[in-house]
Formats: sequence, C-alpha cells, structure tokens
Amino acid sequence: MNPTIVERVLDLAVQIQQIPAPTFKEERRAIFIHRTFTDLGFNDISLDDLGDVYARLRGRGKKPAIVVSAHLDTVFTQDEDLPLSRSADKISGPGIGDNSLGLAGLFGLYWALSESLGNMQGIPILDGDLWLVADVGEEGLGDLKGMKAVVDRIGKDACAYLILEGMSFGQIYHRGLGVRRYRISVHTKGGHSWVDYGNPSAIHELAEMVVKIKNLALPVEPRTSLNVGMITGGTSVNTIAAEASLELDLRSVNTQALDVLIGQVLAIVEETNRKYGDVIISKAEVIGDRPAGEIPADHPLVKLASRCYGRVGTNVKLNIGSTDANIPLSRGLPAICVGLTTGGGAHTMGEYIDIRPLEQGLGTLVDIIQTVFQRGINDA
Repeated sequence: MNPTIVERVLDLAVQIQQIPAPTFKEERRAIFIHRTFTDLGFNDISLDDLGDVYARLRGRGKKPAIVVSAHLDTVFTQDEDLPLSRSADKISGPGIGDNSLGLAGLFGLYWALSESLGNMQGIPILDGDLWLVADVGEEGLGDLKGMKAVVDRIGKDACAYLILEGMSFGQIYHRGLGVRRYRISVHTKGGHSWVDYGNPSAIHELAEMVVKIKNLALPVEPRTSLNVGMITGGTSVNTIAAEASLELDLRSVNTQALDVLIGQVLAIVEETNRKYGDVIISKAEVIGDRPAGEIPADHPLVKLASRCYGRVGTNVKLNIGSTDANIPLSRGLPAICVGLTTGGGAHTMGEYIDIRPLEQGLGTLVDIIQTVFQRGINDA
C-alpha cells in the first residue's frame, strides 16, 4: 500500500470527523462525501430519499457487483465539541474510528484501485460494478434504515456486501446480532404529592418494572443481554408523576433466546396493566428491530477474507455484532463487516485509532475486492 494513500485517508478521516453527524442529522456529512466523490470525477453519484450517498464505478459486466459501505452517523450530538489530537502513533477524537475512518476508507479503496488498475484517466477498470456507499442510520435508533434502503435498491445484484468500520482490524463479523428495542411507558392520573398522596405514580411503577426486568434470569449460553439506557418522566419534585418512560435494549446471539426474553418483558408490562386496570396504563412500543442473520465460518466469503488477512500476517478472529451487515445477512445475502485499523474508546470522547495498522487494513480491503472480481467468491 502506497504510504501516500494512507496519509490521504488519515487526512480525509480528520476532515470528516470535524463534521457533526448525529443519527437523523447526517446531511452535512453526506453533502461533504457527495462533493468529494464529485471532485474525484465520479459520474454516477446519487442520493436516495433517506440521505444515503451512492457512487458507482461501472465495470465490464463480467462479474456481479460488490457493495462496500460505511455509515455516516455518530453517537454524538449536533452541538458537542469534537476535539481532535494527532501524534505519530494515533489520532484521538470522538467519532474518528466510528466511523470517520470507515468513510475515508471508501476513498482509500478507490485511490488504491486507481493506482494499481487505472486506465489513462486513472479510473480503475473492474470486471463488475463497484458500489461505494455512505449510509445513514446505523447508530442508536437509526435502526439500520440506511442499509435497509441500500439492500432494497441493490439486493441480489451484488455478490457480496462489505461493511467498513474504522476499528476492529483483524476481526471478521459474519454473524449479525439480533437486537430488539422498546420504549416502555406508564400513564397515570398523577396529582399533588401531599394532597393526592396515595395516587399511583408513573415513576414508581416504572421503577418497579425496571427491578423486575433487571432480575430476569438471562442465559449465559447463548449469550443474552438487556440494558435500560434511558429513563424520563415527571414534572416536579412535589408532583405525582403522570407519565414516565424508559428505553430498553435486548440482545442475544440466538433468535429463540431473544424471543423468550422479549416475551418475559412484555409479560411484566401486562402484569402492571392487569394489576391496576384503567388506573395505570402501560405499554411497550418497538423502537428498534435489528434482525439477526449469519453466514457460516466456512462460507467462501469468510474464508476468502481470512486468507487476505493472512497474507499481511494477521490472525483473524471471527465475531458477531450489530452492524449494517445485519441487513444483508438477514436476507440471505453474503456480507461481512471488517475494520481498517485498531483503536479504542468507541462512543466516548476518548475515542482513538492507531495509525500503523491502517496500511495493512487498507491493503487487505483492496485484496478482498480484487480477489472477488478476479476469481469470484467461490473460486477464490
């Protein structure tokens, strides 16, 4: 990998990191990505209604397309400072690895292919179409909506979907972790804390639900988790709360185990309704559904990617996670998620990426793409 390309990718990642892109507000970053594709001379660029950015390099039509994507959004708000520092070994800044570097990697792939396969104009000529996509809604309550639109559009026309994340170099996510998210709300009459003492409080009842949910016995195998991430409600310290709600994240590596957990949570909600009748109304609303899916460890795409990692001397770890790869995997399409370098502190102000492994990460990505186009997944 040309060191100049590595530096260009890092410089671009820094520019992207400085553009706020919270989930549902990715427009500024999408415009920047679109403009950068335009400046490179792409003549097949489009935006869908959600804000996903598509750039297509048209191939010779001898092989099916490949989709390489990276998500635009971050977990940080529109108004948060995005400090950044850079040393010889690493770059630190919120969102630099998740997923500014992933987005910059789309361009690094193009630059590397142009260098090795470019024609007189420097445009790589591939046997099939290469889609470079920057998609919205991967984080939080985005519910992978951007990738859902991408797969709706391209579907089985692609022989493989490669999802780029800035970190997790050396890992191949070939299994999509099932996730269900709920907003559980409680509604009561409320009242004055003294005058109406004895009226049920939405906050008190919600707190009882939290304790019951927390005390659910979760299996260690298959690994299953739950988390109450947010609680809101009430109007003042001396008011019996008329409304309160929480947001709950449920996950499992096993679809059946997740279904069992969901049933237990919904039973707790219904128990509250039965206990109080019309005095308290509680309900559970689905606010996120990330479907599970996987390809086996011996799938040709996983084996191909593992060999490409091996060629740069990297030991591969096969993994499961909740990424954009969930969507093609859940629809029976070959997909993996790979990282471009190592790092840490994801979703915190102390997030960082390591510079040195990036050359190997980009080289591995280029190797995967070229091998698929030259030999196909099954023959590689």
